[in-house]
Order: sequence, then C-alpha cells, then structure tokens
Amino acid sequence: MTIYTGTGDHGQTSLFSGERVPKNHRRIEACGEVDELNSILGLLVSRLGPEEEGWVRELRAVQARLFDLGAWLSTTGGSESARFLSKITPETSRALEERMDRMEETLPGLTSFILPGGHELAAWAHLARAVCRRVERRVVALASPREQASEVPSGVLVYLNRLSDYLFVLARSLNQRHGQEDVPWSGRGG
Repeated sequence: MTIYTGTGDHGQTSLFSGERVPKNHRRIEACGEVDELNSILGLLVSRLGPEEEGWVRELRAVQARLFDLGAWLSTTGGSESARFLSKITPETSRALEERMDRMEETLPGLTSFILPGGHELAAWAHLARAVCRRVERRVVALASPREQASEVPSGVLVYLNRLSDYLFVLARSLNQRHGQEDVPWSGRGG
C-alpha cells in the first residue's frame, strides 16, 4: 500500500464520515491543528528522560486521545461513522484533573502570571499549551450554530480546556524537576 493516493491533488479530501470537502474546510483546519498539537507532544515525549517515564505514559495516552478527538472532528453530525468512534467522556477530563492535582501538590502556589519558558522541556509544554488553546478556538468555531454540521460532542471542548490546563501544570512541573524557577511576569516590558 502506498501513502499517496492522488485523490487530494485538486484541493479536496475526505472526512472520516465519507464526505469530500475542500482542504481548507473548518473541520480540516481543526484536524490540522490537532495534528500539530499531537506532533509537538511527540517531540516533547522524545526529549523526556528515563526518570520521566510516568509523563511519557501520560502524554502517549493524550496523543492517543487526540487521535480520537480528530476522528470526531472529521465526522459530520448524525453520520453512521460516529458509532465507531471512541467517546470522549467526563471521565476522560477527570483523569487529566487528577494528574494535575497530583503534580500541583509539589508546586509552589502562583502569585503572578508566568512567562512561558524555563527549561527546554517546560518550553515545549508551554508551546503545546498554546497550540491546544488554538485547537480549542477552532473547535468552538465548529460548534457554532452557524456551522452547517455543528455537532461537536460536548466532551471534546471540556477535554481540550482541561488539556491546556494540564500542559500548563506539566510545564511548571518540568521546570521544578529540572531546577528552573518559573519566570514571573512583572507587567513591564523590557
């Protein structure tokens, strides 16, 4: 089997539910943003050391969940294909909340906004968080009543919101693990 099919050579692609749409369709844009987020997480995972195996497992699970999320985004509402998709449930988001709670137990409280950065691994987590917020904005646009097929499962938006929070806490935890302090925002430009 070859990776190239030629079916997209004229700017069209297929949704999971079978419809052909332009490659700049809002569903395809959202799926592309999810793919970018997943790729950044893959890079972050590749940089984590053996002592961070727990985070590797967590992030791999997030990556798998993002594939599920992408499948939902590429399936129009009411499609028969939806019955084959993994559900994104409140429990999925609660699992992220539990992981955040566990990480936050060892972190100092926040007294100001912090700048993205610190250790390289934390910077990658902050970048993933920012891209996750962009994904969330794209999905909100899809869920808009003005979108023809606006059925985006509510669990998708909740999961993305929790995931960006999780990535923020992960960035802080990575800074802590590697002896870097979060950089507070002073409110004054350089």
